Amino acid sequence: MPLPDDAATVETAGTLVKTLRGAFGTPQSHRPAHATGRLTTGIFTPSAEASSLSTALHFNNASTPLIVRFSSSTGIVNIPDNDANANPRGIGIRFDLGNNGHTHTDIIAHSTAFFPMRTGEGFLAMLGAIGGGTVGKFLEENPTAAAFVNDPKPSPVSFATEKYYSVNAFKLIKDGKTTFIRYRVVPSAGFSTLSDEEVASKSKTYLYDELVERVSSGPIEFKLVAQIAKEDDPTDDSTKHWPEERKQVELGTIKVDKVKSEEESKKEQKHIIYDPVPRVEGVESSADPLIDIRAAIYLISGKIRRAAPEDVPSVAPAQLA
Repeated sequence: MPLPDDAATVETAGTLVKTLRGAFGTPQSHRPAHATGRLTTGIFTPSAEASSLSTALHFNNASTPLIVRFSSSTGIVNIPDNDANANPRGIGIRFDLGNNGHTHTDIIAHSTAFFPMRTGEGFLAMLGAIGGGTVGKFLEENPTAAAFVNDPKPSPVSFATEKYYSVNAFKLIKDGKTTFIRYRVVPSAGFSTLSDEEVASKSKTYLYDELVERVSSGPIEFKLVAQIAKEDDPTDDSTKHWPEERKQVELGTIKVDKVKSEEESKKEQKHIIYDPVPRVEGVESSADPLIDIRAAIYLISGKIRRAAPEDVPSVAPAQLA
């Protein structure tokens, strides 16, 4: 997983990592965003239609092992599950394509279809406005950021009843044909959230506790869905939605059948670096600039995380406590 070739992208990514860590008081041993999470394992089984759109191995093999990370928002370590700031929730899906796990492709998504800014520089400006106390003015001047902030983000009943959106566009390739898509991860158990009153009655670890309990009773499943763009739909801007009536194709089934122990998960989360760039034949990045900036952020923060000692989690910033 190399850094992007563009030096400006790498510089912006490094600044974003430092800014996010400073905003949340995140120790270097943890991710500066979605610091709290749990690793699970499972299996992906592709649909018949997946192989008609892409030559990628995971869309053509009978099945592919998975490492799936469920996570909570912010860089606050151990943010309570019943804290509204823990939304949107995240999911990272690694398809293990062999070579003892060294060959893989990943999908990264979160539980809102919105993203605040089109570029890394724009997102950095938003963080600066938040830190400088001018976020109200920033939101007035940047409607995409306002749409992200104002999009309802209710807490889920379970990680298994949440919908996840990969806001970036990607290209599926087969026999010279390119299909632009955006991934969605749809719960087979149905989408289900809690009211504010219900969330307040839950424990600080209700989601991760429920995940362990649910999987102990049987696998949880999601459908991996591709929303397919039409010719004029923007594929280089994550802040612009495609019409909901666009065709959606089921690419396969994600089945999670094991939750790693807290100790094992903590150890492995320090080392695993999910990659927004597909890096597999049959799937390619679009021209969306967020893909490379996210990849750089994940790699830079991942290298710091791997080298860091285990730090004592810092206290949450007062404005998010």
